[in-house]
Amino acid sequence: MKINAIRLFFISVLAATGCGCSCDNAGLTLIPPQETTDKVVLDIRGGIRNDSGAERRYKVCVRFDSEIVARESIRIPAASGHTMRFDLPLEGRVGEHEVTMVVRSGLRVNRYSKPLTVIASDVRSTRRIDGAFAGIYHWSEQEAKMWNPAIKTLNATQWQEMVHSMTKLGMRLIIVQETWHSEEYCGKHDMDASGYRGKAFYDSQLYPARMEVTCPDALEAILEQADREGMDVLAGVGLYAWFDYTAASLQWHKNVAKELWERYGHHPSFYGFYVSEEGMGSLDCFETDPLLKPVRKQEMISFYKEFTAFCHDMAPSKPVMVCQNGWGIGESMELYPGFLSNVDISCPFAFNRMPEGDLTGLEAVTFLQNTCNEVGCHLWFDLEAFLFDPDEQYLIPRPISEIKTDLLMFDNFEKVVCYQYPGVFSDPEASVQVGESATVELFNDYKEYLKTLLNE
Repeated sequence: MKINAIRLFFISVLAATGCGCSCDNAGLTLIPPQETTDKVVLDIRGGIRNDSGAERRYKVCVRFDSEIVARESIRIPAASGHTMRFDLPLEGRVGEHEVTMVVRSGLRVNRYSKPLTVIASDVRSTRRIDGAFAGIYHWSEQEAKMWNPAIKTLNATQWQEMVHSMTKLGMRLIIVQETWHSEEYCGKHDMDASGYRGKAFYDSQLYPARMEVTCPDALEAILEQADREGMDVLAGVGLYAWFDYTAASLQWHKNVAKELWERYGHHPSFYGFYVSEEGMGSLDCFETDPLLKPVRKQEMISFYKEFTAFCHDMAPSKPVMVCQNGWGIGESMELYPGFLSNVDISCPFAFNRMPEGDLTGLEAVTFLQNTCNEVGCHLWFDLEAFLFDPDEQYLIPRPISEIKTDLLMFDNFEKVVCYQYPGVFSDPEASVQVGESATVELFNDYKEYLKTLLNE
């Protein structure tokens, strides 16, 4: 009895402190995070990485508030990761909640928790912008004519001010566009990742070149502020080369993802991995040679199958997101189940400017949602908050009326993020205005829309 009492005492202490877990790398992720509607099925993603030299047994218990929603007993081989997924319909669960995962291995216990707000709705979407892309420097000097000169001068404090200003608009999810700058396109790099000629936005140990920006590590500054604000950040793994999913690109992405995880994975706000290369909805990566189109499609599918498996083994609770545009989806419908089954989140864009003769935006979105439902992928919306200047083709803020139209029309997405915050939205109280004066106008206009929506 005395031994059992001592055992129970130590278990209670370890559970309370979260110390000494035998799983070296474990975590809990909610997809979607932060806030969602009661029409969504919540994906509770638990992950454990056993970095020891021997197989270990783990007992996992997941609670939604006090309700036990899942239990699992697993054995994980040495030096292996294991991902658990528990789907929970949110119908009838409106309000503020806490999702908790307790992991036990022997006497050791760790507890992980995430808050979740569920709002009542007649559609899946919150009808608001839940987050935004934040490019540390835009790849195109022409497109970013109005903001690159300012954004390259931001220091760490000013990047953190930018992150804080996003919360004023309820944007609590950040996608860092890319952590490397490259001007190459598909097929232009040497077919060996060692020939990479891009520049890092941080002090990488992989390649020597660095981007000429003031802040030596904007990603670190963003993550630090996001930690303080309780936000989530997807780290951009890229850019190797635009629209490039070749074998050399895959190896490069694995190397960079590993370095990003080792360097920044300790941040509570590190939510997952975003592959920066993008591509066509047809999955052919803008390939013009008819003989190479099928090759490009298979490269993209194989890339995500291998890259996602790599990330899940390394960081088992962290999702992988892809952003492809909506163009040409009808050309590759038969490939989409295999493609989307190998990613966690698909976040497509450009439905407001579909080419003539293509599917309509709503037709493309409906197909994607049905396919995501079939294979268990999450469908988010990359809303374009910009337009192209009619004369010089640089990016300008999009009128709030058009943004509202997209938010109300495409109402099935469980998360809406926009491209992008810096240079398209500007907080009037910011110490540095990134972009033209119209960015302040859009900030204020969207803030008013948000007030109206919340008061309905």
